[in-house]
Amino acid sequence: QVQLVESGGGLVQAGGSLRLSCATSGKIAAISSINKMGWYRQAPGKQREMVASITSGGSSTNYAASVKGRFTISRDSAKNTVYLQMNNVKPEDTAVYYCNALKLGPTRRAYWGQGTQVTVSS
Repeated sequence: QVQLVESGGGLVQAGGSLRLSCATSGKIAAISSINKMGWYRQAPGKQREMVASITSGGSSTNYAASVKGRFTISRDSAKNTVYLQMNNVKPEDTAVYYCNALKLGPTRRAYWGQGTQVTVSS
């Protein structure tokens, strides 16, 4: 079992910056089995969408078109933490942001955090 705890959300003005953190905990074997981690977001009345993802080794990242060039995903393996640096935020970035950990393969498993609210004022 893997537990994910997000932090760093809050209220920020348009054009500002915010950094989200996702701390991972659990049994070492479970954490080591994670292949990919990512950030998703869900705005009121909308479906949850992928924002950014990063492979376990950090060698490959992927971004939604709407955040490319503004957001950066990174990870600190020593701290079992994934970050989302959000720069030049826009009101449309307002949403609950969720951390996700994915184990691929025959026993595919997805873990989710509880979410952290990001509100961007214009």
